[in-house]
Amino acid sequence: MSETQVAQKSTTLFGKKERRLLTDPFNDNNPITVQVLGICSALAVTVAVKNALVMAVAVTLVTGFSNLIISLLRNTIPNRVRMIVQLVVIASLVSIVEMVLHAFQYDVYKQMSVYIGLIITNCILMGRLEAFAMANKPWQSLLDGIGNGVGYGAILIAVAFFRELFGKGSVFGFRVLPDWYVPNGLMLIPAAAIFLIGIIIWIQRSRNTKLVDIS
Repeated sequence: MSETQVAQKSTTLFGKKERRLLTDPFNDNNPITVQVLGICSALAVTVAVKNALVMAVAVTLVTGFSNLIISLLRNTIPNRVRMIVQLVVIASLVSIVEMVLHAFQYDVYKQMSVYIGLIITNCILMGRLEAFAMANKPWQSLLDGIGNGVGYGAILIAVAFFRELFGKGSVFGFRVLPDWYVPNGLMLIPAAAIFLIGIIIWIQRSRNTKLVDIS
């Protein structure tokens, strides 16, 4: 394959549309701050950055590969059972994630097993399958799933960072604030996550005129 052909193929794989599928969920179409999906998990797993990171990776993997699989099968799935098929695919992928965590990160698995299982009910997954994967090609669907998973995860990690920092005085379990700082227990309750997400939405909408026009 010549250099020109390689360049053309690369352009096709990561053209303007493909790049937008990866970048839009960070700002213009973020699953949490714009679509307002996946809020429940943002309350549950953002007490610690490590937990938020695990959930972010898990959701990204499940969203990306479920989008890919459903897109590959979209022309063979009868319309009347499409949601059942989608749930089966999601549940299978979540089970694989749980087994991997159980095998390689047992301590994390003990803390997160309930929440990992609840990925099946995450609105982001069904939303992307219905809105995108059922109508688009596999490569674009994979990128859309990864983009939305990473966009979702970025908000989780940001919220968890401030909750753990001010609620425990640490990040990733390591003390970073001085000893005189008294941890603020209010940051460890679910309401703190809603408060922080509200601040992120306010900052985002104040800086992004597109979102102001939409609202």
